[in-house]
Order: sequence, then C-alpha cells, then structure tokens
Amino acid sequence: MKYKIVYMGTPHYAEAILDTLIQAEDMEVSLVLTQPDRPVGRKKVLTPPPVKVLAEAHGIEVLQPNRLSDEGIFEAIKDANPDFIIVAAFGQILPRSILDIAPCINLHASLLPQYRGASPVQQSLLNGDEKTGVTSMLMEEGLDTGDILEKIEFVIPKEMRLHALMEQLTQDASTLTLSTIRHFKSIKPMKQDEVKATLCKKIKKSDGEIDFEDAALIYNKYRAFEGWPGVFSSNGTKFDGLELLESTSQNKALVILSFEDESVVIGCSKGSLKIGFLQPASKKAMSAKAYCAGRGLKVGDTLL
Repeated sequence: MKYKIVYMGTPHYAEAILDTLIQAEDMEVSLVLTQPDRPVGRKKVLTPPPVKVLAEAHGIEVLQPNRLSDEGIFEAIKDANPDFIIVAAFGQILPRSILDIAPCINLHASLLPQYRGASPVQQSLLNGDEKTGVTSMLMEEGLDTGDILEKIEFVIPKEMRLHALMEQLTQDASTLTLSTIRHFKSIKPMKQDEVKATLCKKIKKSDGEIDFEDAALIYNKYRAFEGWPGVFSSNGTKFDGLELLESTSQNKALVILSFEDESVVIGCSKGSLKIGFLQPASKKAMSAKAYCAGRGLKVGDTLL
C-alpha cells in the first residue's frame, strides 16, 4: 500500500522534505504546488523554487498558482485523490475547500504553539532559547493554529547559527513527516494551548541594525540573521566573526578593550564581544585588526 501525496512547499526546507517523500517506498507524490518563479539577485534572474526543480527532475507535475483560489487548482488537487496533503513553508494559507479534500499536515519549524508565522527559527535564536524543534500539525484556516500531531525537540548549542540550525530542523522535519503519515491513524491530535501562543513576523533588513547596548542580544542577532540581513551599525558597517565573551560588564559602547590576533574586543554598555571582520559601506570586508590599523585606532578608542 502506497500513501498518495499532494505536496506544497517552496524553499530548501520544503525541498528536503519532498526528497524524503520521493525516496520513501511507501509514498507516491503525484502533484506538487509551489510559489511562482521569482527574480533573484542583482540581475533579477527569474529563478524556480527548489521544490519545483526537484519535482520536475522526478517527473512530478508542478503547479505554481499565485493563489490557491486560482481557477483549476482545487480540481487538480481533488483529481489527484490524495490520502494526505503535506505542506512545508509553502507561503499561503489553505482555503477551506482544499482543507476538506484530505487531511492537510503542516511541518512547522518550532515547538507550537510557540512562534507561529514566518520566521520561527530566527526567533528561537533571537530569544536565545535553549531548545526548539519541529511540529507536525493538522491544518485549519488560521495561521499555524491547528491541532498538534507529533513533535521532535532539539537542544540548541550556544554557538549554533541559523544555517546549521535550519539544516538540523530540516532533517528532523523530514523524519517527522514520514512518522506522522505512517502513524496517522493512531495519533491523537492535541489542541494548541492559546495562552502559550506567540507569533513571529517576517524579517526586514532593518532588523539587522545593532546599537552596541547589550552584547548578548547582539550575538543572538548575529546567530539569527546569518546570511541575511546580517548585523550592521547605523552607518552601514557590517560585522562578522562575532563571539560573545561575557554579558555582564559595563562599558562605554564600542570602546576598544583589546586586540586578539586579527580580532578586536569591544565593550557594549552591557557585556563585551570579539569581532573578527568589518565591512564599511560599499567597501570590501577586512579583518578587524586591519580596519583598526588603517584608522590608527588603539585600545581605549571608539571603534566607529
């Protein structure tokens, strides 16, 4: 017996889960829905989502509706006659008509009801959480509000950043998808506790700006915003290679406390950080030591 699957998803996280379903001998993915191709990079090259590329490589039919209410979409899903509709980072809320076709299971990268919404992995790092995880849930018309089916928890190492955490949760989500489908009939869905529910927003570029008040908060931003938007000061200088040294000392913000090899140690109003690299606006990245040497900065001076 093979489980017939209609799959909806868009980014790398969703691609890995789809790959797991394609490789599983007891799963048959007959239809994939993903977001339309989008312009990417400075040259705005029209680029297909990772999920589309993978599905087409395996000869699976792909639909890319702007909205799930577009003409023919409901009929295409219904005609596929799925046992399950599996959804991962798809980017659209499913209308009631589609929710009624088959059980719709969403793989959300948080321990629901915590961090419903668009950026749960970044949010867990921003808050310095000790653990996060992946939840499989039955979908309803609200945003990540449906009944919980299963969870996998993961304890976050203190130095772990976004890409590594995303990789871990993607693996866990792939494992959880198969488990939830295979054990679906014996799982007792659990209502989410609305009192504990939190919502996270879509990240904006401006979220990466840092003020050198609290070293621990800056370090968590550095972990959460790896890749994009990164962390930068109000004058556009970007910072990389950050280490949190301690989070309690009181200093003048941005004062240079010492040099260590190619790095510089700076004080925040609360705590201190080691910075490996700086990149002034419109310039190339350089070691923190080279940046300071080029400006004649020494211990006791202000970095910017």
